[in-house]
Amino acid sequence: MSAETPATTPSQETNPPVDGSELIRFDKVTKRFGSNIVLDELDFSVASGKHVTLVGPSGSGKTTILRLLMTLTKPDSGTIKVNGDYLTHEQRGGKLVPAGDKHVREVRKHIGMVFQQFNLFPNMRVLRNVTEAPVTVLGMSKDEAEERARGLLDLVGLGDRCDAYPTQLSGGQQQRVAIARALAMRPQVLLLDEVTSALDPELVAGVLDVLRDIAHTTDITMLCVTHEMNFARDISDQVLMFDAGRVIESGTPEKIFTDPEHERTREFLSAVL
Repeated sequence: MSAETPATTPSQETNPPVDGSELIRFDKVTKRFGSNIVLDELDFSVASGKHVTLVGPSGSGKTTILRLLMTLTKPDSGTIKVNGDYLTHEQRGGKLVPAGDKHVREVRKHIGMVFQQFNLFPNMRVLRNVTEAPVTVLGMSKDEAEERARGLLDLVGLGDRCDAYPTQLSGGQQQRVAIARALAMRPQVLLLDEVTSALDPELVAGVLDVLRDIAHTTDITMLCVTHEMNFARDISDQVLMFDAGRVIESGTPEKIFTDPEHERTREFLSAVL
């Protein structure tokens, strides 16, 4: 296998079973940065096992949704549920109050994210980058974590680089390690935030091929922010068009990319396709 060629048959162990129920729910979520309203009473949901892609111009609120789900930022108003549990709130004495750190960690463990930047630990070899969180966060044994990590690194085409340090890998290889690291936590939902934007153009295809394989051969839920429209068309069950912090149009990839109803959607697609 070449350095940039991904494995083609992911293990079904990559993701937990799904039943099509609602996995993520945003209810009237507003987020401001200063006077700028990034999300404006946003309502939307994602069903388990579905692949949903968020498209729209920069600054329309797409990445903020992912950051809210990772609790890297908090909503100013509204609520978010993951797998039926409030994410940043909890019930106490019959009232909904801001959640404590323990509650947030318990709900958030169902979520994995692959960032624009790879964020690997430079002082750890590839294998430990993938095993560190399952051992320290999930309490997985070292042997079990390493067995799973080796399988996931095989999945992303890097089974022979377990002992390498991140600086010894190309950008595309580092991003594929980051994908394996996210999957090692056995998330119910995988968040993808412009995962190819920091890569040289010749490395993009290898990373997207890995994600296509995961999307097409597993039931893992995906919530994806991307400007790679062909990738969005290939992997999505649903595409949401964002503008000014709201969903202005939603539909299948075929509908959104070939027959959009909203003029703003048509303008955006004409600029990026």
